[in-house]
Amino acid sequence: MPKQERGKSHQTRPVSKRPPSWCKYQPEEVEALIVKLGKEGNSPSRIATILRDQYAIPLVRPIIGKRVMKVLKENELAPSLPEDLASLLKKAESLALHLEKNRTDQYNKRALQLIEAKIHKISKYYKHEGILPSNWKYEAKIASIT
Repeated sequence: MPKQERGKSHQTRPVSKRPPSWCKYQPEEVEALIVKLGKEGNSPSRIATILRDQYAIPLVRPIIGKRVMKVLKENELAPSLPEDLASLLKKAESLALHLEKNRTDQYNKRALQLIEAKIHKISKYYKHEGILPSNWKYEAKIASIT
């Protein structure tokens, strides 16, 4: 394993699994906030960031016993694609548009290959877990560009 060389500035999760004593929200209030923010069209990670920054709720799971995504699924507000896969698809799409205009950009052609490899890898996992349908397929953009 590589050793720690470059500093210790990063987030550390709280040791305790109980909600902090200074957080005054009840579980029902937190669930209502999650549903409200989900109806506004925010992604699960964005909801968690809003709860942390604007409502002083550090972590949702110790307070309500469920994750943000589970609350959204119960209220039928969950996104159709997992958030990490959707962001990779969006990134690949924008890079493909760039490469259509700039066909000689070899660095970004390689970057698109790496992004598409990540898409294939993560979609294989989601198919195995049953989150994506087994017939879901990503059509590679790099093949159409070269």
